[in-house]
Amino acid sequence: MKICLNTSTIKPVPLLEKIKLVGEAGYDGIELWLNDVWDFVARGGEVSDVTKAVEDHDLIVPSVIAMRQWGDFEGWEHQLVLDEARRRFALGARLGAPYIVATPPLENPETSHLAGRYKELLQIGREEGIKPTFEYISFFKSVHTLKRAWEIVQEADDPDATLILDAFHNWNSGSTEADLLSIPLDRISHYHIDDADPQKAPLTQTDPDRVMPGDGQIDLKAEIKLLKEKGYDGTISLELFNQDWWEKDPRETLKVGYERVAELVN
Repeated sequence: MKICLNTSTIKPVPLLEKIKLVGEAGYDGIELWLNDVWDFVARGGEVSDVTKAVEDHDLIVPSVIAMRQWGDFEGWEHQLVLDEARRRFALGARLGAPYIVATPPLENPETSHLAGRYKELLQIGREEGIKPTFEYISFFKSVHTLKRAWEIVQEADDPDATLILDAFHNWNSGSTEADLLSIPLDRISHYHIDDADPQKAPLTQTDPDRVMPGDGQIDLKAEIKLLKEKGYDGTISLELFNQDWWEKDPRETLKVGYERVAELVN
């Protein structure tokens, strides 16, 4: 597996410095947040500066984060969201990413419309040169289990429809090994690896509760073993939103993270 870094893990670091440090730490790739890129451009930078930095440090961009709100609105408001999707997809493609993460609604528990909406995104993706990959979030009110996420991907009935997997969300949602085994290899776009706070029960945790692999209670070895048995040898990103790690020297965070993930996958 190719070891990557989702830049949320070292969130306070400026964008070009993130890219530099990730490259120097030996990662194969970097998973960029589009809002970081927009902010960099708003402050006078150029997208070409970002792509050059990625190339100079010999990094791949497995996916970009994220496209949101595509399941939240109707009518003209939804059309505005599709316009934003096109803008984000074009940027993600320019950054060299094969995938952009498509995140379901936060508050709306209704999910019956999401397969059709996801199919809309897939068509825009074909036009812009990038594939939206469906993400589920274990603490959202809409799609919060792996089983339901996979159902929606199947309901979209599109050859480009895929799922992005996440160890934290798999565990925190109570999703099962059987749920993971049911997903065909060619429908897995990417994998986020993280651990869960050792003091809190599943179904109760949110992003800030993610901890470094090996510091929590998820059986990551078992999940990686299952992925390997399925034949998965794609990209894997360390993805934390942990204040304690944000406050450390990012070089330490990157070093520890790389060593922990490499120990699991190699």
